Amino acid sequence: MTYAIGIDIGGTKTALGLVSSGGQVLSKTSLTTDLSLTPSDMVYKIAAAAKQLLSGSGLQESDLQGIGIGAPGPLNTKLGQIAEPPNLRSWWNFPVVEAFKRHFQAPIVLENDATAAALAEKWLGAAKAADHFVYITISTGIGAGIYSHGRLITGATGNAGDIGHMVIDAGGPLCGCGQRGCFEYIASGTAIAREASSLLGRPVTSKEVFELALSGQDAAMESLVNRVFNYIGIGCVTMINTLDPEMVVIGGGVSQVGAPLFDAVRSYVKRHALNPSGRDTLIVPAALQQDAGLIGAAALIHTHY
Repeated sequence: MTYAIGIDIGGTKTALGLVSSGGQVLSKTSLTTDLSLTPSDMVYKIAAAAKQLLSGSGLQESDLQGIGIGAPGPLNTKLGQIAEPPNLRSWWNFPVVEAFKRHFQAPIVLENDATAAALAEKWLGAAKAADHFVYITISTGIGAGIYSHGRLITGATGNAGDIGHMVIDAGGPLCGCGQRGCFEYIASGTAIAREASSLLGRPVTSKEVFELALSGQDAAMESLVNRVFNYIGIGCVTMINTLDPEMVVIGGGVSQVGAPLFDAVRSYVKRHALNPSGRDTLIVPAALQQDAGLIGAAALIHTHY
């Protein structure tokens, strides 16, 4: 049995866990990603928490096969840097791998968080039997991990799959990236809550929006949700037409709405995918919603991707 530490750095929370080579999360913890601290100081706190996980399990650093880090993009995996993620502005151009190497001797690997989650779904989740699949996370933002021909497709700098800024509606609202109608800006959980709050004149969460829409009590919310499901269908068809996967795995908070989303997306794909076989692409929920980030980060070590 070998062990890896998986670290999932997010804009508000950093989750980490000790994961065995069999995929068991032996212990885990989480920290607030404190953006008032310097990235180096935050890394110090994360490293201290990781060492506590080890000692609490009766292990030493010499027992570690390595440390995997999942972080939001854009990043540069060749340089081991977090580049310019919008929700981690104080970390821009921060050499995160080098920072962790000051605290650990074990090998350290950095990948985009959605890419790491895709690897977790391949290792232990919904895509175990698939050699060609796309994992899409729809939550605060939207991102994807691409697995094709039996391996991760990460791109030149680790940013393949940044589909949140794929334009879905060129006449749509202005995204922070400067384009109009980006997938993330019109179909993420954040987008749903923002649009609904504007329509209702009060702040609402995406979860409340789905409850209102699916109860049939609010025609405007129903229309909004159907529009978002359509956008997600467009995103899936684009991935299917571009990459020819056998499966699309959808995770993240918005996927928790369940059957209404998956039924709508499957119907859209059935109607609009170009290739006849593409119309029958499996569209399935992620199996590893809980701990997916830290398991994916550990998978970077355990699966020798």
